[in-house]
Amino acid sequence: MKLLEGKTAIITGASRGIGKGIAKVFAAQGANVAFTYSSSEAPALELEKELNETGIKAKAYKSNAASFEEAQALADDVLKEFGSIDILVNNAGITKDNLLMRMTEADFDKVIEVNLKSVFNMTKAVQRTMLKQRKGSIINMSSVVGVKGNAGQTNYAASKAGIIGFSKSVALELGSRNIRSNVIAPGFIETEMTAVLDEKTVQGWRDTIPLKRGGSPEDIANACVFLGSDMSTYITGQVINVDGGMLT
Repeated sequence: MKLLEGKTAIITGASRGIGKGIAKVFAAQGANVAFTYSSSEAPALELEKELNETGIKAKAYKSNAASFEEAQALADDVLKEFGSIDILVNNAGITKDNLLMRMTEADFDKVIEVNLKSVFNMTKAVQRTMLKQRKGSIINMSSVVGVKGNAGQTNYAASKAGIIGFSKSVALELGSRNIRSNVIAPGFIETEMTAVLDEKTVQGWRDTIPLKRGGSPEDIANACVFLGSDMSTYITGQVINVDGGMLT
């Protein structure tokens, strides 16, 4: 029995990196997958095709989670197309790093909008469906930076810390309806974005991690499978650090 058999998941920002990893592992575990992308249409359609070939139903949607209206329209479309929304993975995110003294108001606002407001938008959009179903699992992607902070990332850290407070509040509000809300805080995850960095720098980061390696998108995806499945039905309002021991 596959862990997500018969469940429908929405994953935001899944055309590459961690989101793509989650989509692939979810499909392998039997979930039907609706995923969003913002601009990378070719990779998104390629992923859609690849997922459908595994025997589940998958569809890519061009949708900006930072837009309240687009989030609402997405939830409506997915419900119409798939018949249910059992899991929401809020994964869309950006960085605009700079020291506070050099950070512009626009750089602060944009990161809060894409990383944090999108979580509000999407959670609000699926809430009615999950309340009617009297079940659902919401999984929000924070970061170790949201837990401990990081110099040069005040905007990103604020957005990711905000996700934790939001998720815990949702867990308290919706728990009586069997809707769970949890957070995953990834550490240093190696994706195509980190592949362009200097190998020596990357190795330096790996050396500081107790498990002595960077994480993979699959490491994050596996934690998402657990939180999305019926194996975690008594877990809500929690932050799971998937970081190789960075915050130990």
